[in-house]
Amino acid sequence: MFTHEDLAQMQAQSLKMQGWIRQQTFSPEMEKKLRRFSSWEVGELIFKVNQSTLRGRMAADPSLPQGHVEEDGRQRWYSLEEINEIRRRLKVNRKSLMPYRPAGKRAIRAAIANFKGGAGKSTVALHFAHAAALDGYRVLCVDFDPQATLSHSMGLSDVAEEYTVWGVMARDLIRETERMNATAMGAESGTALPQRRLPSSVTDMGLSDLRVNDFIRPTCWPTIDIVPSCANAAFVEFASAQYRHLNPEWSFFAAVSRYLDSLPDDAYDLILFDCPPAIGYQSMNAVFAADVLYIPSGPGYWEYDSTTSFIGQLAEALEDLSQFNGVVPAGTLGLPKVFQDVRFLLTRYEQGNELHRAMQSAFQKVFKDRMAEHPIEMTRAVEQSGRFLSSIYEMDYREMTRETWRRARVSFDRAYEEFKDNLTTAWDKLEDKA
Repeated sequence: MFTHEDLAQMQAQSLKMQGWIRQQTFSPEMEKKLRRFSSWEVGELIFKVNQSTLRGRMAADPSLPQGHVEEDGRQRWYSLEEINEIRRRLKVNRKSLMPYRPAGKRAIRAAIANFKGGAGKSTVALHFAHAAALDGYRVLCVDFDPQATLSHSMGLSDVAEEYTVWGVMARDLIRETERMNATAMGAESGTALPQRRLPSSVTDMGLSDLRVNDFIRPTCWPTIDIVPSCANAAFVEFASAQYRHLNPEWSFFAAVSRYLDSLPDDAYDLILFDCPPAIGYQSMNAVFAADVLYIPSGPGYWEYDSTTSFIGQLAEALEDLSQFNGVVPAGTLGLPKVFQDVRFLLTRYEQGNELHRAMQSAFQKVFKDRMAEHPIEMTRAVEQSGRFLSSIYEMDYREMTRETWRRARVSFDRAYEEFKDNLTTAWDKLEDKA
């Protein structure tokens, strides 16, 4: 016989092991650190310019960051801060190395979503975030998944639940209730409408006093921040149901969207959501706040079946939300919900697997131009990066054969470049900020 006390004891034991694993995975101080990047990587893979040209330009201007030189003097290694300074200051063939960002637009938001567990959502979100940072973009990740895989991969642990998406939603409930009460008191009829009351268990947590940046944590990547998750955030689905009962007029689905609306327009370029494997209060907040929806799926029949069910249930959920159109405030995004783009992306793909090729063909026949052209290939380097809670971009190619590392990187580079192209097209469609 087992009760909640037994489960709590099992979790406590697991947390001890979790701490040990992180200590082995990250630095001795249990702090994840970003490696330096070689001049070969900077030239060929990051800036995509001829190495000789880059070396010549760097030598001609000693004021540019010169990186750290290996003992044998054959290779220079640069931090991401140094890479970004070079990017800002250097032009090659009169072209800027800065990434594209449309003028007068807020950050573009993309959700990586599918309620099938193991579809590769966190892996895709992690790699796209890192690739975008290497591309020169400023990235904010929002971890909606109570498994907190993305948060752990970014090196974060010991996150208090009030500083997760749950805290954002609870803070929104308090503030929206206060706004509704103020509106009711100032009704044009002159008759005060009934006040909505929240219990002290909600109002006394101090969440309404938290500032927008209190939820955002830095990572070891200097241009990536994150609104993290934690295991305790799993209760948000239960809490959110209770909150809706406390104030049925609260537009819970727009809580995160309203939060993101309060960020300065130029604080970030890309906001990336890692969604939980379920359709619930958290995932609906992510989907509603997103401009672009990316749906990863493995290449098997059951994964295809699950993805089909996911888009059907998501369509029904969004249709239900559309009934609120014109009734409740939904931030700057209106109802019914509109996406600038929707894409399907195959993960864990093996080109030599006949079943995988057949399933890719099936996906393409059904979803046509919504299907991403470049799948994420399964390689030994990808498997190894997953075991060590790192992306292929964080792994040093000297720790394996360069060809093994390069093959994995090329797969993610192609998928990211396609993602970026789709994203920038959607970005141009966003309304200009007033």
